[in-house]
Amino acid sequence: MSKFVTAKCLEKKYLSFLSSQEVKSEPFYNKLGQFKNFYLPICEKIYKDYKKNNKIKIIGLTGGQGAGKSTITQIVRLILNYKYNLKVTYFSIDDFYKTLKQRTNFANKISKLFKIRGVPGTHDTGLLKKTFSNLMKKNFKPVLIPTFDKSRDDRAPKKKWKKINHQPNIIIFEGWCVGANSQTNKDLKKPINILEKNEDPKLTWRKRVNKELKNEYRKIFDRIDKLIFLKVPNFECVYKWSLLQEKKLHLTSKGKKIMSASQIRKFIMYYQRITLQMLKDLTNKSDVVLYLDNKHRLNKIRFN
Repeated sequence: MSKFVTAKCLEKKYLSFLSSQEVKSEPFYNKLGQFKNFYLPICEKIYKDYKKNNKIKIIGLTGGQGAGKSTITQIVRLILNYKYNLKVTYFSIDDFYKTLKQRTNFANKISKLFKIRGVPGTHDTGLLKKTFSNLMKKNFKPVLIPTFDKSRDDRAPKKKWKKINHQPNIIIFEGWCVGANSQTNKDLKKPINILEKNEDPKLTWRKRVNKELKNEYRKIFDRIDKLIFLKVPNFECVYKWSLLQEKKLHLTSKGKKIMSASQIRKFIMYYQRITLQMLKDLTNKSDVVLYLDNKHRLNKIRFN
């Protein structure tokens, strides 16, 4: 638990964090303006909701790939910690991918498309539910949060998992499909891209993804107290920002293998259906909507 800090000190910590995340090709825009107009109001709302009963709150943070979920998670954590003195635990749905072996076995059984991580069905929902339960137990004991090594496409060894020694006040749960809703069988019939058309002609993959979303994932998403939706302008931005994200990974992964532009283009096709569906229905169903413009800048906030 940190001590309260002055407003100036908090701003300094925020700016220092942004500097550590910045790349020359895409500097952060209007840093203090976004801090005051977007991040502070969100954190104030989270704090007030928490103080109503002082019970652990789960905050879902969702949006398309490359939208900035991880960065915003860290900013919200920083403010809640230093301004409101709250203990914050955060993790991504990406941390809970099934192992490469598990996904391969699942793909061999259902559809080869499940070899690619990302969509519902490729996460260890049992481990995720158990982690939430352990974090919220009255008799709290240290909890291990898994880590996924994307450069190896496999779960990291247990010795590299993150250990949570103190029970949090706030849990931030981020991920591209967090809060997503399932579709009707009628919606699934028409392929949305060439991946679905050529590699899922019998709808086997689509139907199973949808079933997972409707059942196991919905049980997890229903635990969320407040949902923040980072709304991207369109799906093409997901491609551009995913490419930038991969470049950042290359800078920090010490030469480990990353995806090429063409590989990313195909990779995001796996996510396209659910992403477009979320753009349709989460705008009105989320508690907070943060709108991004084509230049990857926050330009509007809405509280529902």
